[in-house]
Amino acid sequence: MILKIGILPGDDIGLEVVPECVKVMKAAASRSGLAVDWHALPIGKRGHEEHGDTLPAVTEKALRALDGWIMGPIGHAAYPRGDPTWVMPPVRKKFELFAAVRPSLSHANIASVHKNVDIVFVRELTEGMLYSETVVAGAPEFRPNDDITVAMRVITRKGSNRVAREAFEIARTRPRRKVTAAHKEPVYRLACGMFAEECRKVAREFPDVAFEEMMIDSTSMKLVMEPQRFDVVVTTNQFGDILTDIGAGLVGGLGLAPGLCVGEKQAMAQATHGSAPDIAGRDIANPYAMIMSGQMLLAWLGRKKKEPGAAEAAQHIQRAVSGVIAEAKHLTRDLGGRAGTREMGDAIAACVAQ
Repeated sequence: MILKIGILPGDDIGLEVVPECVKVMKAAASRSGLAVDWHALPIGKRGHEEHGDTLPAVTEKALRALDGWIMGPIGHAAYPRGDPTWVMPPVRKKFELFAAVRPSLSHANIASVHKNVDIVFVRELTEGMLYSETVVAGAPEFRPNDDITVAMRVITRKGSNRVAREAFEIARTRPRRKVTAAHKEPVYRLACGMFAEECRKVAREFPDVAFEEMMIDSTSMKLVMEPQRFDVVVTTNQFGDILTDIGAGLVGGLGLAPGLCVGEKQAMAQATHGSAPDIAGRDIANPYAMIMSGQMLLAWLGRKKKEPGAAEAAQHIQRAVSGVIAEAKHLTRDLGGRAGTREMGDAIAACVAQ
């Protein structure tokens, strides 16, 4: 099997961290004998300069033929206002990427609020109150007068079931095999109730995976006090948006927060941090989150496509990243070292090849 993977550098530090991610992925693919057909595609500022849109039609068409892609951070905060061609590219919506998979992993020699944290958050992406993801026309919030605002939350059985299934499939690959569904069913009896019902249905199909339900407020408190009790946490869109940032804060910040947006047949590796224009071009950006997002893409492709070479390549990257962090000789400044972006990427790629 030849995997088809796209490369979309994004903006600002994306132009620095994405090449390091690709470098490491290529090293891992070479060592595992994994055949990959790489496709470089424009998006963001470059897409607008070349094609007049931050998500050019040529890029969208090309993505539909790929197994997955790496997307760097987009500098949307700096885009001109009021011009519909300068927007955050709606990739997740157009490709029905329904779940954000975001791990929070602590490292012994990197400062963090807690040690021995190893959690995977699985956040639903297509529903909830984020109208940019849920509505084709109009908006689910409106203001009938200056004193009242009304907002709508969307929950479906399909959305709840498939994000729960993704969480259980991930849990089955992990040693602890445990899923926590975080919701507020006693208060939102229909909305959170539907989400909880679908989680319970899926749980019955995975008797080898432990399952518990927890109120979202209790989940937040226990994450701060005792994060080691959690393995895989699945939740709805807005709750997940908050919990994943708590998770990143527990282990050292967004520089240590990789991410993967998954669909039925495709996935997008995308670190959760922004484009950081203030440090762009200085070779100081931490490539960890982007490299580990690529690692997650390979692991997902190995599982979904039943491609052992991709799974093996992902394992090589995981081992190499852990080794470079443990050695602490080639870390960027935010991780307590003095290395540049390229130096850290080179060290990880070299460790992959060993």
